[in-house]
Amino acid sequence: MKYYVGLDVSVKLTAICIVDEAGTVVRETVLVTEPLSLASYLEGTGLRFERIGLEAGPMSSWLHDGLLAAGLPVVVVEARHMKSALSAMRNKTDRTDARGIAQMMRMGWFRQVHVKSADAQELRLLLVNRHALMSKRRDIDNTIRGTLKVFGFKVGTVSRQCFEERVASLLADRSDLLELVTPMLTVRRVLLEQFFVLHRRLKKMAKEHEVCRQLMTAPSIGPVISVTYMSGVDDPRRFAKSRSVGAHFGITPRTHASGEVERTGRISKCGDGMVRAALYEAAHNILTRLKRWCALKAWGLRVAKRAGMQKAKVAVARKLAVILHRMWMDGTAFRWGKEVTAA
Repeated sequence: MKYYVGLDVSVKLTAICIVDEAGTVVRETVLVTEPLSLASYLEGTGLRFERIGLEAGPMSSWLHDGLLAAGLPVVVVEARHMKSALSAMRNKTDRTDARGIAQMMRMGWFRQVHVKSADAQELRLLLVNRHALMSKRRDIDNTIRGTLKVFGFKVGTVSRQCFEERVASLLADRSDLLELVTPMLTVRRVLLEQFFVLHRRLKKMAKEHEVCRQLMTAPSIGPVISVTYMSGVDDPRRFAKSRSVGAHFGITPRTHASGEVERTGRISKCGDGMVRAALYEAAHNILTRLKRWCALKAWGLRVAKRAGMQKAKVAVARKLAVILHRMWMDGTAFRWGKEVTAA
């Protein structure tokens, strides 16, 4: 007989439910959230498991790798799909969620997500930490700007390297205020130093990685965007068609069709938001800053004429996601195309 397992994971404990082919609950328990503990219990039951399911979350890749290493057929289910399926449950508890997940595994009503490799997870950690340092430094800058305005001091437009010098010069005659701002400037200096440590590491990794060098042949694709895209895709072979990449990162419009009603909405914004933002930034630069002619920019400008610049940027971002995937799969550089001149 085949058996199916549902794991409802929390930080400390994991609720486990095992059901048979008929959907009857065979065993239920709660264990510490550790791959070794979960694998030992499941192997100790002596049952033959067809599928073991858990919801995508912060610890799902860690548990997935641990259970997979133990030879267990574990799958990770998309969080949105899981939430919709479990919303039909009358009461929400860890026990009922584990039961619901087990039934989903039995009936096959789930959407499996790709678990990223260890290399992609490390790249993601680098990107997230770099972004966090940049964001905190920006918050400090805005706090200093806002608090000094109360006293009539306007920092104005200044580069991030000259920001501290500008503040010090403004408060040269106000030692009392400078004394209060100095701790903020000290923290800002440390954040900026460590940001550049991670930024240099990112640039070095992009320069040494063959795929990143290949992606950077495309316009407005630098080290940050290439690494972000590569970590988001991880394995390009998991997409049967390149045009599926745009939908995966939420850059395709939603559609609603019911009876006689059929309408197209805004983009879905599902998937990796960091990759989506990076592609949009690249599209913005292509349409507004790129000097060299290329077929992608020409296509985007034609879209802008009939639909507006905002929609054109989204369209170029979606097309760029497809192009980068195709370049990655084919191992080719970006093709700028030939400009058509009027006779």
